[in-house]
Amino acid sequence: MSKKFGEILPNVREIPALRFLILDVDGVMTDGSIGYVSNGDELKSFDSKDGVGMKYWMRAGHHIGIISGRTSPAVTKRGEELGVQFIAQKVADKLSVAEKMLAEAGVSFSETAVIGDDLPDIPLIRRAALGVAVADAAPEVKDAARCITINPGGRGAVRETVEAILKAQDRWRDILARY
Repeated sequence: MSKKFGEILPNVREIPALRFLILDVDGVMTDGSIGYVSNGDELKSFDSKDGVGMKYWMRAGHHIGIISGRTSPAVTKRGEELGVQFIAQKVADKLSVAEKMLAEAGVSFSETAVIGDDLPDIPLIRRAALGVAVADAAPEVKDAARCITINPGGRGAVRETVEAILKAQDRWRDILARY
């Protein structure tokens, strides 16, 4: 059975309850590439469509949490620039950090979607109401996920997920009304 968004999302009954979105960074918010500039600082590239999707999610009154196993000032800057409420980096146990974020936001895993791409994301994907794997995720992550994006990580997968959920929640018209 295919797990592509267009085929499975309309049948997922938990969608209306989703209020929190947890994102991995490398391979989800970025394409997974890690570069360095001459002074040794890390270089990351974020897709602007994903950033706009994150803004739409928050305009709908929902929360976002970023959880990364690595640390990068670029992630902090991007998250702050977008107004992301929860950012955790250099995290070994993503599940316990997610539990703290959710408690602070006053939501549960039954109201949470997670987008991941690699093995450390599997516990979150399994626990969330909606676990999503990006198109180029590891096979084990795709197996654990409820949905798989059409777009790869760092190339619109976050926007695709947000738009699909907001449409299923009948919130997309609210976003469009601003334009």
